[in-house]
Amino acid sequence: MSTLAYDGTAMLGRQLRRMRNNPGLLVLTQTMPVSMLLFFGYVFGSALAVPGAEYRSFLVPGLLVATAAGGVMTGMFQSAQDVHRGVTDRFRTLPMSRAAVPAGQAVADVLVTAAGTVPFLLVGLAVGWRVEGGALEAVGAVALLLLFRFACVWIGMYLGLLTRNEEAAGQLGGATFLLPLLSSAYIPTAGLPDGLRTVAEWNPISAVATALRDLFGNAPVPDGAAWPVAHPVAGSLGWCAVLLVVFVPLAVRQYGRGRG
Repeated sequence: MSTLAYDGTAMLGRQLRRMRNNPGLLVLTQTMPVSMLLFFGYVFGSALAVPGAEYRSFLVPGLLVATAAGGVMTGMFQSAQDVHRGVTDRFRTLPMSRAAVPAGQAVADVLVTAAGTVPFLLVGLAVGWRVEGGALEAVGAVALLLLFRFACVWIGMYLGLLTRNEEAAGQLGGATFLLPLLSSAYIPTAGLPDGLRTVAEWNPISAVATALRDLFGNAPVPDGAAWPVAHPVAGSLGWCAVLLVVFVPLAVRQYGRGRG
């Protein structure tokens, strides 16, 4: 087994134990999407009209992607916490791959997200959401969702290593709540003003949300949208590739730089 794989597996185990020992955070991150589904679905569901789709069927994929985008916040907070408490400095003194710690954190986050997706989808089924497409397309939708979460965690880890302070990271991470609001996660972008619509459709969240709706068979791809939304699966894969190519090296290099 290579050094990165061996060290990364060890860091994966450490990160999973860390999450297990912080059940409050797990409960919050798992129950918040369900709460939002019930709130948006029942409070706003009767007031919003979505072309070609029932609103709750439109909302479930959007909330899945909004939750995946929350990987920016969790990655940022956990990395900043490790730096602030001196854990990262201790890891740097060990004879291990520099990529092992962030890689282990990213993989652990994806595994927890995958587990948390199951109860969310069950609640979605209970409120009327259905998989209208084929089984292979549904599996592809979940895989795309987890890939996007993986990319978002790397963004968060890089920002957390730059921030170095868990309180500042928590405050900055809270601002990521705005990202899904500037996308098609909750509402269609067709009714937005032209400038805002352009921003929303070039938001990676919009491409991934549209891809999930298309793969689940919940809503048609909107006409006249920007390229990433008009070609949602290709656009989503492209966005994930760009984010990983940019932020994986940045996070690994920032981790290796230390305080100097």
